[in-house]
Amino acid sequence: MKTSLALLVLAAFAASAVPAAAAEVVGNPKAAPAKIEMCIGCHGIPGYKAGFPEVFPVPMIGGQSAKYIESALKAYRKGERKNPSMMGIAKSLSDQDIADVAAYYAQQTPATAKR
Repeated sequence: MKTSLALLVLAAFAASAVPAAAAEVVGNPKAAPAKIEMCIGCHGIPGYKAGFPEVFPVPMIGGQSAKYIESALKAYRKGERKNPSMMGIAKSLSDQDIADVAAYYAQQTPATAKR
């Protein structure tokens, strides 16, 4: 009887822990300034074109939706999007870092993007 009760309590505890583990990370734009230093060098220069691995225009990300920025950074981190520079940067970011950076850029408009 004690074993059954203990298993029931353990199962209830485990079930209640799952939603907490699956909780969505919330971005804090105020935590981002120290995390965006790598971004400004390319994404903060109007009309900038990167030359590695091929020449391509670098988008201004100020004003993009947070969901889009998070999705893009996670895709670079997984290797689903291919750009050596972005892949390296994204791999150095935690989920919280990505959420903070996305929240920071999402609150901007292209006219107020940090340059």
